[in-house]
Amino acid sequence: MVFAEKEFKLKDGRNAILRSPSENDAEDMLRFIKKASGETDFLMKFPEEFDDFTPEQEKDFIRKNYEDENRMLIACLVDGRFAGNCMISFNTGKKDRHRASVAIALLQEFWGLGIGTGMFEELFRTARNRGDVRQIELDFIEGNIRARALYEKMGFRITGVKPDAIRMKDGSFVNEYMMVKRL
Repeated sequence: MVFAEKEFKLKDGRNAILRSPSENDAEDMLRFIKKASGETDFLMKFPEEFDDFTPEQEKDFIRKNYEDENRMLIACLVDGRFAGNCMISFNTGKKDRHRASVAIALLQEFWGLGIGTGMFEELFRTARNRGDVRQIELDFIEGNIRARALYEKMGFRITGVKPDAIRMKDGSFVNEYMMVKRL
């Protein structure tokens, strides 16, 4: 699914652009996600897990999101640089098509500027426009206080916990929490 480009003002006065990434963005998208995953322990992959991921694979991922009416990928650019991205995936079964899941990632230098809020607003708008989506779901890793605060501000509530779901680099385990927002 393609997202129509949208511009909005950040808290620091700069403009941000939300848009669907193109295949030409593949290398920048790979650099972005590798950097973002290296800045926090709270994304689902370690940065080295992207080392073997090729620009061709990223192009294919971007292309599949363009073509799939049940998935949408949005990139956020600030001053021409990738600052964040988000994704929504709609369930398609008869029993669960009222549900969608979302994920979001931001580079640390862009935290607290309103990008997360802006991306969530567009994901929610897209879900509402489908007409049959009643709830949006996400998971977050224990200890991610900033993200939890954003999610709760956006209307998500914790609905469950997966004990010891995530293994950290030091070998310790942390919980993963499930959250739901009703539309």
